[in-house]
Amino acid sequence: MKKINQWILGIVALAAAPSPAFAGAITLSNTDIGSSFSVNYDGFTGSGAVDGLTSLATFTLASVTADSFTFDYAVTNNSTAPITDSRVSGFGFNTDPTISGASSTGTYDVTALSSNVPNVGTVDVCFKDGGGTNSCAGGGGGGTSIGSTGTGSLTLNFASALTSLSLSDFFVRYQSIAGAGAITSAVGSGTIGGSTGGGSTGGTDVPEPGMTALMLLGVGGLAFARRRKLARN
Repeated sequence: MKKINQWILGIVALAAAPSPAFAGAITLSNTDIGSSFSVNYDGFTGSGAVDGLTSLATFTLASVTADSFTFDYAVTNNSTAPITDSRVSGFGFNTDPTISGASSTGTYDVTALSSNVPNVGTVDVCFKDGGGTNSCAGGGGGGTSIGSTGTGSLTLNFASALTSLSLSDFFVRYQSIAGAGAITSAVGSGTIGGSTGGGSTGGTDVPEPGMTALMLLGVGGLAFARRRKLARN
Protein backbone atom coordinates (compact mmCIF):
# COMPACT_ATOMS: atom_id res chain seq x y z
CA MET A 1 0.00 0.00 0.00
CA LYS A 2 2.88 2.35 0.80
CA LYS A 3 4.35 1.89 -2.68
CA ILE A 4 0.96 2.59 -4.25
CA ASN A 5 0.63 5.81 -2.24
CA GLN A 6 4.11 6.91 -3.35
CA TRP A 7 3.21 6.15 -6.97
CA ILE A 8 0.02 8.22 -6.69
CA LEU A 9 1.91 11.12 -5.12
CA GLY A 10 4.42 11.03 -7.97
CA ILE A 11 1.67 11.26 -10.56
CA VAL A 12 0.01 14.09 -8.65
CA ALA A 13 3.28 16.05 -8.70
CA LEU A 14 3.64 15.47 -12.43
CA ALA A 15 0.04 16.41 -13.17
CA ALA A 16 0.34 19.56 -11.08
CA ALA A 17 3.29 20.83 -13.14
CA PRO A 18 2.32 24.23 -14.59
CA SER A 19 1.15 24.36 -18.19
CA PRO A 20 -0.59 27.05 -20.28
CA ALA A 21 -4.37 27.23 -20.09
CA PHE A 22 -6.28 28.39 -23.13
CA ALA A 23 -9.88 29.41 -22.59
CA GLY A 24 -12.68 30.53 -24.85
CA ALA A 25 -13.32 30.61 -28.55
CA ILE A 26 -14.92 33.12 -30.87
CA THR A 27 -17.25 32.32 -33.77
CA LEU A 28 -17.67 34.67 -36.71
CA SER A 29 -19.68 34.78 -39.93
CA ASN A 30 -20.16 37.18 -42.84
CA THR A 31 -22.60 39.18 -40.69
CA ASP A 32 -19.67 40.12 -38.41
CA ILE A 33 -17.61 42.02 -40.99
CA GLY A 34 -16.17 45.07 -39.25
CA SER A 35 -16.33 43.54 -35.77
CA SER A 36 -13.24 43.27 -33.58
CA PHE A 37 -12.12 41.14 -30.65
CA SER A 38 -9.05 41.27 -28.43
CA VAL A 39 -6.84 38.57 -26.93
CA ASN A 40 -4.59 38.98 -23.89
CA TYR A 41 -1.42 36.87 -23.67
CA ASP A 42 0.55 36.04 -20.52
CA GLY A 43 4.10 34.68 -20.84
CA PHE A 44 4.68 31.04 -19.95
CA THR A 45 7.37 28.36 -20.06
CA GLY A 46 7.48 24.74 -18.95
CA SER A 47 8.51 26.02 -15.51
CA GLY A 48 5.57 28.36 -15.05
CA ALA A 49 4.46 31.93 -15.64
CA VAL A 50 6.98 34.63 -16.59
CA ASP A 51 6.26 37.80 -14.64
CA GLY A 52 5.90 40.95 -16.71
CA LEU A 53 5.75 39.17 -20.08
CA THR A 54 2.45 40.27 -21.63
CA SER A 55 0.97 41.36 -24.93
CA LEU A 56 -2.35 42.18 -26.55
CA ALA A 57 -3.73 41.43 -30.02
CA THR A 58 -6.78 42.90 -31.71
CA PHE A 59 -8.37 41.16 -34.70
CA THR A 60 -10.89 42.86 -36.99
CA LEU A 61 -12.86 40.84 -39.53
CA ALA A 62 -12.25 42.74 -42.79
CA SER A 63 -13.91 40.54 -45.43
CA VAL A 64 -15.44 37.13 -46.07
CA THR A 65 -15.81 35.04 -49.21
CA ALA A 66 -17.36 31.62 -49.66
CA ASP A 67 -14.11 29.90 -48.62
CA SER A 68 -11.98 32.53 -46.89
CA PHE A 69 -11.89 34.96 -43.95
CA THR A 70 -9.61 38.02 -43.88
CA PHE A 71 -8.64 39.84 -40.68
CA ASP A 72 -6.69 42.98 -39.90
CA TYR A 73 -4.46 42.44 -36.87
CA ALA A 74 -2.60 44.63 -34.38
CA VAL A 75 -0.20 43.01 -31.90
CA THR A 76 1.16 45.15 -29.04
CA ASN A 77 4.00 44.07 -26.75
CA ASN A 78 3.04 45.35 -23.28
CA SER A 79 5.83 43.66 -21.32
CA THR A 80 6.88 45.44 -18.13
CA ALA A 81 9.42 45.06 -15.30
CA PRO A 82 11.18 42.84 -14.48
CA ILE A 83 11.27 42.20 -18.26
CA THR A 84 13.73 44.63 -19.85
CA ASP A 85 13.59 43.28 -23.41
CA SER A 86 11.43 40.95 -25.47
CA ARG A 87 9.83 40.69 -28.87
CA VAL A 88 6.69 38.97 -30.06
CA SER A 89 8.04 36.97 -33.00
CA GLY A 90 4.76 35.32 -33.99
CA PHE A 91 1.21 34.41 -33.07
CA GLY A 92 -1.36 31.81 -34.04
CA PHE A 93 -4.45 29.80 -33.18
CA ASN A 94 -6.57 26.79 -34.07
CA THR A 95 -9.48 26.96 -36.49
CA ASP A 96 -12.75 25.09 -36.90
CA PRO A 97 -13.01 23.96 -39.63
CA THR A 98 -9.30 23.32 -40.19
CA ILE A 99 -7.78 25.67 -42.72
CA SER A 100 -6.25 24.54 -46.01
CA GLY A 101 -4.00 27.57 -46.48
CA ALA A 102 -3.14 31.03 -45.19
CA SER A 103 -1.34 34.21 -46.19
CA SER A 104 -0.40 37.41 -44.37
CA THR A 105 1.08 40.89 -44.83
CA GLY A 106 2.71 43.46 -42.58
CA THR A 107 4.84 42.75 -39.52
CA TYR A 108 4.08 39.02 -39.56
CA ASP A 109 4.24 38.17 -43.25
CA VAL A 110 5.26 34.48 -43.07
CA THR A 111 2.77 31.69 -42.35
CA ALA A 112 3.13 28.09 -41.18
CA LEU A 113 0.49 25.37 -40.97
CA SER A 114 0.12 22.44 -38.57
CA SER A 115 3.34 23.17 -36.70
CA ASN A 116 4.55 22.55 -33.17
CA VAL A 117 4.85 25.32 -30.60
CA PRO A 118 7.01 24.77 -27.49
CA ASN A 119 4.89 24.10 -24.37
CA VAL A 120 1.71 24.30 -26.47
CA GLY A 121 1.73 21.49 -29.05
CA THR A 122 0.62 21.39 -32.66
CA VAL A 123 -1.43 24.36 -33.85
CA ASP A 124 -3.35 24.86 -37.09
CA VAL A 125 -1.68 28.09 -38.19
CA CYS A 126 0.83 30.70 -37.08
CA PHE A 127 2.03 34.01 -38.47
CA LYS A 128 5.62 35.06 -37.84
CA ASP A 129 8.16 37.76 -38.53
CA GLY A 130 10.38 35.74 -40.86
CA GLY A 131 12.01 32.40 -41.48
CA GLY A 132 10.73 30.41 -44.41
CA THR A 133 10.42 27.05 -42.62
CA ASN A 134 7.12 25.51 -41.54
CA SER A 135 7.82 26.13 -37.86
CA CYS A 136 5.89 28.14 -35.27
CA ALA A 137 8.75 27.87 -32.77
CA GLY A 138 10.61 30.89 -34.11
CA GLY A 139 10.95 33.41 -36.88
CA GLY A 140 13.42 36.02 -38.01
CA GLY A 141 14.93 38.81 -35.96
CA GLY A 142 11.97 41.18 -36.18
CA GLY A 143 8.52 41.17 -34.66
CA THR A 144 7.15 43.51 -32.04
CA SER A 145 9.41 44.91 -29.32
CA ILE A 146 8.33 46.33 -25.96
CA GLY A 147 6.07 49.33 -26.39
CA SER A 148 5.51 48.82 -30.12
CA THR A 149 2.66 47.46 -32.23
CA GLY A 150 2.88 45.22 -35.27
CA THR A 151 0.08 45.47 -37.82
CA GLY A 152 -1.03 43.83 -41.05
CA SER A 153 -3.67 41.51 -42.45
CA LEU A 154 -4.11 37.76 -42.65
CA THR A 155 -6.31 35.52 -44.77
CA LEU A 156 -7.49 32.03 -43.84
CA ASN A 157 -8.45 29.77 -46.74
CA PHE A 158 -10.62 26.64 -46.60
CA ALA A 159 -11.09 23.66 -48.87
CA SER A 160 -14.83 24.17 -49.17
CA ALA A 161 -17.45 26.84 -48.53
CA LEU A 162 -18.33 27.62 -44.91
CA THR A 163 -20.96 29.71 -43.18
CA SER A 164 -19.07 30.40 -39.94
CA LEU A 165 -15.57 30.14 -38.48
CA SER A 166 -14.44 29.45 -34.92
CA LEU A 167 -11.00 30.48 -33.62
CA SER A 168 -9.50 29.18 -30.37
CA ASP A 169 -6.24 28.33 -28.52
CA PHE A 170 -4.65 31.71 -29.21
CA PHE A 171 -0.93 32.01 -28.51
CA VAL A 172 2.07 34.25 -29.14
CA ARG A 173 5.76 33.38 -29.26
CA TYR A 174 8.17 35.51 -27.22
CA GLN A 175 11.89 35.62 -28.04
CA SER A 176 14.97 37.71 -27.15
CA ILE A 177 13.75 37.93 -23.54
CA ALA A 178 15.89 39.73 -20.97
CA GLY A 179 15.10 40.24 -17.31
CA ALA A 180 13.72 36.77 -16.62
CA GLY A 181 16.89 35.04 -15.50
CA ALA A 182 17.94 32.25 -17.83
CA ILE A 183 14.70 32.41 -19.81
CA THR A 184 15.23 33.80 -23.31
CA SER A 185 12.11 32.48 -25.07
CA ALA A 186 8.56 31.62 -24.03
CA VAL A 187 4.99 31.42 -25.24
CA GLY A 188 1.98 33.46 -24.26
CA SER A 189 -1.31 31.68 -23.61
CA GLY A 190 -4.19 33.78 -24.87
CA THR A 191 -7.60 34.49 -23.42
CA ILE A 192 -10.28 36.44 -25.26
CA GLY A 193 -10.83 39.80 -23.63
CA GLY A 194 -13.75 41.44 -25.42
CA SER A 195 -15.45 41.94 -28.76
CA THR A 196 -17.24 44.81 -30.46
CA GLY A 197 -19.71 44.96 -33.30
CA GLY A 198 -20.61 41.28 -33.43
CA GLY A 199 -19.16 37.81 -33.11
CA SER A 200 -19.84 35.40 -30.31
CA THR A 201 -17.68 33.72 -27.74
CA GLY A 202 -18.47 30.15 -26.85
CA GLY A 203 -17.81 27.82 -23.96
CA THR A 204 -16.45 28.46 -20.51
CA ASP A 205 -12.98 28.57 -19.04
CA VAL A 206 -11.36 25.17 -19.36
CA PRO A 207 -9.22 23.68 -16.58
CA GLU A 208 -5.49 23.46 -17.15
CA PRO A 209 -4.31 20.03 -18.32
CA GLY A 210 -2.66 19.43 -14.96
CA MET A 211 -5.89 20.10 -13.11
CA THR A 212 -7.79 17.75 -15.41
CA ALA A 213 -5.29 15.00 -14.64
CA LEU A 214 -5.64 15.65 -10.92
CA MET A 215 -9.42 15.33 -11.08
CA LEU A 216 -9.20 12.06 -13.01
CA LEU A 217 -6.58 10.79 -10.58
CA GLY A 218 -8.80 11.64 -7.63
CA VAL A 219 -11.75 9.74 -9.08
CA GLY A 220 -9.53 6.76 -9.84
CA GLY A 221 -8.05 6.82 -6.34
CA LEU A 222 -11.48 6.76 -4.71
CA ALA A 223 -12.56 3.82 -6.85
CA PHE A 224 -9.34 1.94 -6.03
CA ALA A 225 -9.76 2.51 -2.29
CA ARG A 226 -13.36 1.32 -2.43
CA ARG A 227 -12.37 -1.91 -4.22
CA ARG A 228 -9.69 -2.62 -1.60
CA LYS A 229 -12.17 -2.06 1.23
CA LEU A 230 -14.71 -4.41 -0.36
CA ALA A 231 -12.00 -7.05 -0.90
CA ARG A 232 -11.00 -6.94 2.78
CA ASN A 233 -14.64 -7.40 3.80
